[in-house]
Amino acid sequence: MSKNYWLMKSEPDAYGWDDLVAEGEGTWDGVRNHRAANNLRAMQVGDEAFFYHSNIGKEIVGVVRVSQAGLADPSDPEGKWAAVKVRPVAKLARPVSLKEIKGDPALAEMELIKLSRLSVAVVQPKEWDYIIALSKR
Repeated sequence: MSKNYWLMKSEPDAYGWDDLVAEGEGTWDGVRNHRAANNLRAMQVGDEAFFYHSNIGKEIVGVVRVSQAGLADPSDPEGKWAAVKVRPVAKLARPVSLKEIKGDPALAEMELIKLSRLSVAVVQPKEWDYIIALSKR
């Protein structure tokens, strides 16, 4: 079974990379968009995701790994929405900004750009590798 890649957005003033690192493991909940929730439901333990600071910064800052999948969102009293738990893997050598991603033709098809309001997006393996390489420049 192959690993899938994702991008998960969080507002850093509400819950940022440093908060996740301090906790060691965090629950990704509160998602109320059907497509984003379906992406959460599709996640498997071991999948990796970019941690993206939205609103402030607008940049990919780190990599997380799904530690628990298929959870019911604890913030949803009706139990309709999905959640996962994630653990930090590594902070990127340098953040990769939305401006940089938008300006790079190799990343023009990313869901981050095409579906900009989506809080949990698919990342293609070639996009993943490219962004990891960009973060090391």
